[in-house]
Amino acid sequence: MDYLKLVLSLAQECVRNAPVIVLGSGASAAHGIPGMKPLGDTLVASSPPGTGHDRDFTSWGAFCEKLKETDLESALTEVHLTEAMTTHVVTTTWKYLNPFDVKVFDQVIANRRMLPLSRLFSHLFDSTHSTIHVVTPNYDRIAEYAAEAAGFAAYTGFTYGSIGQRADKAPRMMQGKAEIRTVSVWKVHGSFGWFVDKDGLVTALPPRLSLPAEMQPVIITPGIEKFRLTHDEPFRSIMASSDSALRTADAFLCVGFGFNDTHLQSLLLERCHVQGVPLVLITMEISTKAKSLFAGGKFARFMALENCAEGTRLYCNEAPDGVVLEGVKLWQLSQFLNLVM
Repeated sequence: MDYLKLVLSLAQECVRNAPVIVLGSGASAAHGIPGMKPLGDTLVASSPPGTGHDRDFTSWGAFCEKLKETDLESALTEVHLTEAMTTHVVTTTWKYLNPFDVKVFDQVIANRRMLPLSRLFSHLFDSTHSTIHVVTPNYDRIAEYAAEAAGFAAYTGFTYGSIGQRADKAPRMMQGKAEIRTVSVWKVHGSFGWFVDKDGLVTALPPRLSLPAEMQPVIITPGIEKFRLTHDEPFRSIMASSDSALRTADAFLCVGFGFNDTHLQSLLLERCHVQGVPLVLITMEISTKAKSLFAGGKFARFMALENCAEGTRLYCNEAPDGVVLEGVKLWQLSQFLNLVM
């Protein structure tokens, strides 16, 4: 079988169907955003606030000990941190990771063609489509930067401008007589640009290096808290919009997604297994969870591409055990896009 020809066919089929784009941590790592391991190391090295309550420090100590033997999400799930220590995790996470996001922003300002996602959005909008949907558990704003660098609006559930307020639908913006094309980015675990004040009002702000006075980041860190907080706003509305996009998609293009988010994974699996929606995954390394799902035969039509020493390893219905494509790096979004453009 000519597997390179098969990859070309599946890639073009996926993009032709205007896929919902699912961005995982691998998509962020490609642009220098650290992952869970360095974040965990940063948390352990941090100094939690002195609350004077023994329970706070007992829970923090238990978390640090647990992290020595397991991953960050498992540690945060198995150890129930107090509210004060949970707040410390959130603010420390923001302070550590946010500067990397701002660095990407500065790079995009200097080079509007830097992000491959910009190319993808431009190609998808070379059609009659007026909206592209992106679903992501990532906090960073790479999808938003990519959309705006390409000349499109980026909607995340807030009004546009320097001080964004919650909005039920994207504000109507016109370019001449036509409504501007919009990339709707459904950030199911929050954003580096969202902050909540003492009265519970959530505001979206431009990239910044310091926390606004009297405000806290609106991000859901891994662990047990994400199951509780997703029932609150703005996450409830964002999740509803994300679900709607996933349930109506004609194809899925996953970039750096490890299938470790239970909610997103179940919807993807349902659509791909029951309704035969095609799915393409490109990533540096396919997660153990993803490989298990692919091997289970639950995807009616799928293709997964990962890095290997010889070039790219392909998994698909025709090659469930994997096959090597020598001399090509099709697992990289920039190279993958060369197949469809």
